[in-house]
Amino acid sequence: MKNSGKLRGKTLFITGASRGIGKAIALKAARDGANIVIAAKTAEAHPKLPGTIYTAAEEIERAGGRALACVVDVRDEKQVQQAVAAAVAKFGGIDIVINNASAISITPTLDTDMKRYDLMQNINTRGTFLVSKTCLPHLLKSDNPHILNLSPPLNMKPKWFGNHVAYTIAKYGMSMCVLGMSEEFRHQGVAVNALWPRTTVHTAAVEMLSGPEGALYSRKPDIMADAAYAIISRDAKDYTGHFFIDDEVLLDVGVKDLAKYACYPENLHKLATDIFLDDTGPFAKL
Repeated sequence: MKNSGKLRGKTLFITGASRGIGKAIALKAARDGANIVIAAKTAEAHPKLPGTIYTAAEEIERAGGRALACVVDVRDEKQVQQAVAAAVAKFGGIDIVINNASAISITPTLDTDMKRYDLMQNINTRGTFLVSKTCLPHLLKSDNPHILNLSPPLNMKPKWFGNHVAYTIAKYGMSMCVLGMSEEFRHQGVAVNALWPRTTVHTAAVEMLSGPEGALYSRKPDIMADAAYAIISRDAKDYTGHFFIDDEVLLDVGVKDLAKYACYPENLHKLATDIFLDDTGPFAKL
């Protein structure tokens, strides 16, 4: 999807933007000339995962954006507050928040230790609430403010709880922030929405967990970046409280050829549907 330039000069605060989907969204916005706050923990290179907040900043600036790299653990209120203050000092405000940072453990109850449970709750639900709450006073001053959480629709079918209830609670907490904040700030013009991928999305972090074979039936992070770009380019007053699916967003803006998003285009019709979704969507047979 081509860039429209609508994000030129806008400031995006993106959690977990040093790699993966978060970085892909950052680079997409940077091509418009946006200001990007990279709020992530990775200040030093991970032994198994590429990229730091500083290498991401370099990529963003090469793409045409302005970058501010901030060491942020979204569980730490002081670090979040300092990063928001630094963003406002450097760029003059915040227009868009992308709550991308997330922890995952697809484990049943007896195999989920409380350390992992707390990690998921504190990053996914609490971190999303904290970042949104801290940025909102500045979003309320923007002419087109958006919060976009990378979280699923609130699907209450028991099968999405039975196998990994701890993870579901943590991700649904992010989605409940969408449900609550979109209503709370509807009349103040702040759009609060969620975005979730139709299929699995292959990133370096996913590969570390599931191996390289996962790429065979997955899409690239670019599909989420293009869908996020389409959402946050819209008029905030007209689009709030929605649980968007990436390919549906792209269909709505006229993108019909999804082969380029598949890691292996020859497997376009065999892509693995992501969790929390019950059907294969409008592009299943394309």
